Amino acid sequence: MASADIEDAFSSSLVVAWNGDSLASMSAPSGPNWPATIATARLTLRPAHEDDVEIYRRLLTDQDVRNYLGGPVEGERLTAYVQGYARQPYVFSIVTTEDGKMVGAVNIASDGRYGRREISYSFLPEHWGHGYALEAVRAALGWAFDAVPSEDRSIIAVTQEDNSRSRRLLEKLGMEQIDSFIELDAPKAVYSKISDDHPGTA
Repeated sequence: MASADIEDAFSSSLVVAWNGDSLASMSAPSGPNWPATIATARLTLRPAHEDDVEIYRRLLTDQDVRNYLGGPVEGERLTAYVQGYARQPYVFSIVTTEDGKMVGAVNIASDGRYGRREISYSFLPEHWGHGYALEAVRAALGWAFDAVPSEDRSIIAVTQEDNSRSRRLLEKLGMEQIDSFIELDAPKAVYSKISDDHPGTA
């Protein structure tokens, strides 16, 4: 299950990798209110670190995860992303509190589409159907309204129109569709939510 592509969340900051520069020289991730950890009833959302590399590789290459995201990432793009994910602020690895097993990832881009904050998430298929996505994304969304600075009061998410599971999740979170567009030959739906503490138009 995925909303806006986790890959997209890294693309602008990792363009240096495509230009052949070394990612090793990039500084540790930083940003207002980052690093941070969020705890829910069953999950811990913690900053991504390099030990998570094989899970991020799976999230970017698993056919089921990538079904609505343009297919598996390959080649130099994949190399850049797996080298750089742990160097990005607001990238959370989601682990179970009980045993520390990583089940997915959620990211908040501080300057996503339309210049708004944008939330994206991906989960490994074997952990679908347990309510982890709703629990984790709800927590990240609530945290981001206060912790990730923006002049806009909303947070958006983008998912493929055919991805009914992801669309139902966003709607359960109180997000409303505000736009649509075509990307990679597929219709995409744009959802938005205003913080309950900051009412206004979407």
